[in-house]
Amino acid sequence: MARQLHKLTPAKVKNATVGTYADGGNLYLQVTAGTANANGKPTLRKSWVFRWAEDGKDRYMGLGAVHTVGLAEAREKARKARLLRLDGIDPIQHRDDQLAALKLELAKAMSFRECAEAYIRAHRSGWRSTKHAADWEAALQKFVYPVIGALPVQAIDTALVMKVLEPIWNKIPDSANRLRTRIERILDWAKARGYREGENPARWKGHMKNLLPAVGKVRRAGNHAALPYPEISKLMAVLRKEPGTASRALQFLILTATRSGEALGARWEEIDLDARLWTIPADRMKAGREHRVPLSEAACDLLRQQAAVREGAFVFPGRTRATLRNMALHHVLERIKRDDVTIHGFRSTFRDWTAEETEFPREVAEMALAHLVGDETERAYRRGDAFDKRRQLMDAWAEYCGRAIP
Repeated sequence: MARQLHKLTPAKVKNATVGTYADGGNLYLQVTAGTANANGKPTLRKSWVFRWAEDGKDRYMGLGAVHTVGLAEAREKARKARLLRLDGIDPIQHRDDQLAALKLELAKAMSFRECAEAYIRAHRSGWRSTKHAADWEAALQKFVYPVIGALPVQAIDTALVMKVLEPIWNKIPDSANRLRTRIERILDWAKARGYREGENPARWKGHMKNLLPAVGKVRRAGNHAALPYPEISKLMAVLRKEPGTASRALQFLILTATRSGEALGARWEEIDLDARLWTIPADRMKAGREHRVPLSEAACDLLRQQAAVREGAFVFPGRTRATLRNMALHHVLERIKRDDVTIHGFRSTFRDWTAEETEFPREVAEMALAHLVGDETERAYRRGDAFDKRRQLMDAWAEYCGRAIP
């Protein structure tokens, strides 16, 4: 039977022997034998226990060791436990629920960067190529992490998203909009995993649309994102005087009207110089469909120059990695004082020239850009890819790009 100590003092606690001592109010001092010390004498372990009966059975809840929890604190813990019992609440379950809630709050304190890295790991295997994942990481590293990377993902609001996007929205609208989409997806992932709550501050419809101009309007407003097509032959003449792989890669991109990832990722196995044909596999295309590119003689000349210095599987290899980075093309534009235009804008230059200066049907120009034309039904009935007409178009484009400057 427990010995009653209504006025349990620290001295009595210190000198207690093995047994259970009642302090009153369901509080007990529990003393048990521990391992022997260096002198061979058993040590004593002393701890506080809250004890009560429920459905005819004794229940025990530990309140902590004596060397950590003093008598006054133990009595206060017991008092709070009695109040819970008075309200019909199980003190042990209440404590477990509080610990679980605390762990959840700590889990929710993940930073935006941690969530972004987890999102990339979760989706990497489903992306078209390793370059796509590298683009995600590079863009986040350059524009997002310095601003909001270390902040808790729950704290990301509209003002913080705008702090990331506003400085670059008018300078590089296409890239900025891609970045907004990526932030939106990361925040959606974080909400689905329980790391944040509330609306997504990076969503476009009904939100960011009211705060930022549409990307298309930014392009038309000034900024010269796309080079006016009457200036393309002058730019190409300057590029032809620029030595190096990056300059040839940029010329090749312009002549084929392809995206930077498609051009920079070109492999020799995709090229048939005799047939003047470049076949880009589906896994490297934005639409996920194989794309055949008719090569003009000017484009073939560039490939022959690269073949003369061939170093591996890629047509445009980098110095420190398998392929050139997109930034290498930007550096070429900077060197020739045309960093007022964007790499992606050359596709718009090609499209504007086609519409304004040629009689080629719109569908042929869209197919040359690897855009999906028409709805699903229309595409199902269109068996061909207008390859012969596209060859005529690309030859005409190469001729226009290489024309003599007046």
